[in-house]
Amino acid sequence: MISPVQLQNSYAAQRVLVTGGLGFIGSNLVHALHALGADVTVLDSLDPSCGGDLRNVEPIADRVRIVVADIGCEESAANCLRDVDVVFNLASEIAHTPRIEQAGRDLALNVSSQLSFLAHCVRYAPGVRVVYTSTRQVYGVPAYLPVDERHPFHPVDFNGVHKLAASQYHLLLWRLQKLDSVVLYLTNIYGPRMALHLPQQGFLANFIAKALRGEPLDVFGDGLQLRDPVYVDDAVRAILHAGAIGLGTNRSFNIGHAQTHSVLEIARRLSRIAALADPVIRPFPAALQPIDVGSYATDTRHAEAALGWVARVSMADGLATSLASFGWQEPVTSSTRGGQLASAGQERIA
Repeated sequence: MISPVQLQNSYAAQRVLVTGGLGFIGSNLVHALHALGADVTVLDSLDPSCGGDLRNVEPIADRVRIVVADIGCEESAANCLRDVDVVFNLASEIAHTPRIEQAGRDLALNVSSQLSFLAHCVRYAPGVRVVYTSTRQVYGVPAYLPVDERHPFHPVDFNGVHKLAASQYHLLLWRLQKLDSVVLYLTNIYGPRMALHLPQQGFLANFIAKALRGEPLDVFGDGLQLRDPVYVDDAVRAILHAGAIGLGTNRSFNIGHAQTHSVLEIARRLSRIAALADPVIRPFPAALQPIDVGSYATDTRHAEAALGWVARVSMADGLATSLASFGWQEPVTSSTRGGQLASAGQERIA
């Protein structure tokens, strides 16, 4: 297990590039890297539909370098990559849809731009460690649980297909000894700085947004589908570990929580925290049914052994902290007076 001191020593004064660093997970990573003493550059296109927001790094904006450009732009990428020590590649389109009409955009952002960026890495920072954050969606409907790294790939939507292609490009360039690539297949990540205003961000973003508005949560199907969500601070630790640890021939890691919960259980827990009415069970929308994977649970043993990482934050604590980060406050009662959750400075959803 890598210690906080070792992590600090790994990144202090290191020149680090974070693509997609103004988005949800990326901005949380930027904050963590800055706290560890890294010299951070952010490369982000600020595409409105990808979740990037300058406010996500506002408290430290004068202490990190921000470059607004597509990762496929050679001039911008070259300026960011020269003399870099570690690259964290989090830039991506994140909407999940079965509609072929939207596949071209996803292909451009998640494959074409990624391949161009990797070519720039090879040219301007040969051999650099590149940590790419992929998604559990590449596995599709699980053939068995928990899902380990040997599970076959059967993505159910275009985003999953394209993220798989980008993952394979990263791994191919490692096999060709061009880059020191690592791929992380992330499960559902949630927490502060989620882009709650965007559609198709997953059930947790939808749940949290509705809770902040005081609306009952909708659960599709029977709600018994299992999930293993990871709080964003835990996900950031996994990414940091992947950037710092020496690795052998195993370069792919599933990142999930050892504890699983049904979607209905998560909805009920969040409803209790936010003092909402009970969740409403609804039939699965026809548009979403084709991309439903049923239950999912991660086999975390490989990440634990090789990265020295394990998720620490419980679902109850993660949900409460997430709500607080968006300005939600616990209703004042005789039992809670004086113990309200504090706002983390982000605006409440209107």
